[in-house]
Amino acid sequence: MPKVRELVSRFTQLVPPEMKMDFDNVGLLVGTNETPVTKALVALDITDEVIDEAIAAGAQIIFSHHPLYFELKQVSDDSLIGAKIVKLLQNNISAFCQHTNLDSVPGGVNDALAQKLGVALEGWLEGPAFLPDGREYGMGRYGTLTAVVPFPDYLARVKTALDANGLRYWDAGHPVHRVALCGGSGGEFVEAAAKLGCDTLVTADVKYHQFLEAKERGLNLIDADHFCTENVVVPVLAAMLKKNFPDVEVEVSKVHRQTAQFY
Repeated sequence: MPKVRELVSRFTQLVPPEMKMDFDNVGLLVGTNETPVTKALVALDITDEVIDEAIAAGAQIIFSHHPLYFELKQVSDDSLIGAKIVKLLQNNISAFCQHTNLDSVPGGVNDALAQKLGVALEGWLEGPAFLPDGREYGMGRYGTLTAVVPFPDYLARVKTALDANGLRYWDAGHPVHRVALCGGSGGEFVEAAAKLGCDTLVTADVKYHQFLEAKERGLNLIDADHFCTENVVVPVLAAMLKKNFPDVEVEVSKVHRQTAQFY
């Protein structure tokens, strides 16, 4: 059976850390390299509930999108993050995180989001950039739908496809055909989406001034929640694990769900 080190090495090749943004913290953030892996749990975040789920499932590693921490000066159970790390180590569970590199890699978060939303890809909102071996990557995506869709109908499609319990939006009065998208926080791409001739941007964590900018630029804007726009990559990660390590049993978290609620 493969060891933690082998899983980390393979996914470092598939989703190179060189594709991450400068602020980010990715890789094996907690763990023991020589631990044999018979079961892996995949989740968007490593929450207390997800750790308990991994313990109950007998998993030796958690694959997540969001890093468990960005900067860390000490580890103790006096802090939320420290308590998670202690619990992971006490139960011999490793934590492997791939964040903005998974956003940027072809086939990653934004490609999975585009597939969910019926967008045939044409290019990147930012990039492309290239690794020394020539592999292309970028941030955000844009493309077209197979047919023009009234904006209210597309809102319903997004809500259903992403299993979101609510949407924030600005209706610019245009039907939807050319769509820009960015899983997670992508409100800064309002200008780029408009300049690329997109009529709609789907993302999350949109700030007040970004809604105003979308209004002034005549761009439909949909905030479909950070969790919902990124959780689409979890089954992709699970499938990659199964393909590359067929002897490892892979489970997708059943307890981690959208946190934000709408009244």
